[in-house]
Amino acid sequence: MQPAGEGLLQQKYEQLKALLAAEGLFDQQHKQALPSPARCVGVITSKSGAALHDILQVLKRRDPSLPVVIYPTSVQGDDAPGQIVRAIQLANLREECDVLIVGRGGGSLEDLWSFNDERVARAIFASRIPVVSAVGHETDVTIADFVSDLRAPTPSAAAEIVSRNQQELLRQLQSGQQRLEMAMDYFIANRHRRFTQLFHRLQQQHPQLRLVRQQTALERLRERMRLALETQMKRADQRQQRVIQRLNMQNPQPRIHRIQSRIQQLEYRLARASARV
Repeated sequence: MQPAGEGLLQQKYEQLKALLAAEGLFDQQHKQALPSPARCVGVITSKSGAALHDILQVLKRRDPSLPVVIYPTSVQGDDAPGQIVRAIQLANLREECDVLIVGRGGGSLEDLWSFNDERVARAIFASRIPVVSAVGHETDVTIADFVSDLRAPTPSAAAEIVSRNQQELLRQLQSGQQRLEMAMDYFIANRHRRFTQLFHRLQQQHPQLRLVRQQTALERLRERMRLALETQMKRADQRQQRVIQRLNMQNPQPRIHRIQSRIQQLEYRLARASARV
């Protein structure tokens, strides 16, 4: 009995997955790094699908200045694989973008089957531009997810991955500016302090300042010498006065005067006594 419906699709899915894995299309060594930041984002999906709306909304919110190029294709039906392949090839030919989002919104295995097509898988693998697959919901896994450079669980998540958050970037820039200003303030303050220290040291060693200090020291020395000389002169004068006093006390002249005075008194009294006789 042959499988039918989704069972048949699942069997084809497993067979193609095994084939491409054996060829090495899923190997990590072939994965291209995504640009950081992206210069331009290419979106390969239906122009009327919810996936495109979600992608554009996220890109507008996160990075309004990021250019976006839309390569509209069918994402379901017999013509869809060929259109997706041609869109990938066109994006590589034009080289307008440096990252591609290839995907669509959710659906059944049959709805998503275009992204399990071998032609689409090989076109993604051959793309020189890194490809982010964004097919369905997080539980939906397609061949395109294995062969792409990076799988996003949803189209919105793919837009988050390829874009920078401008508000967060602005906060980072402001924070960096604050840190830079603080570093500059510290640098300037440190240099100013060093300059002030050197300036004071130079002032201390300036010949004019040294001359002033020496003149001040000389004036102080002169004053000390004057005070010392005055003190010595006062002490010498005091010693001289004491010597004079001692000499005066030892001088016989006052005694002679006293004796002469007494003799004169005696002579006077003797003369009077003689006159009475």
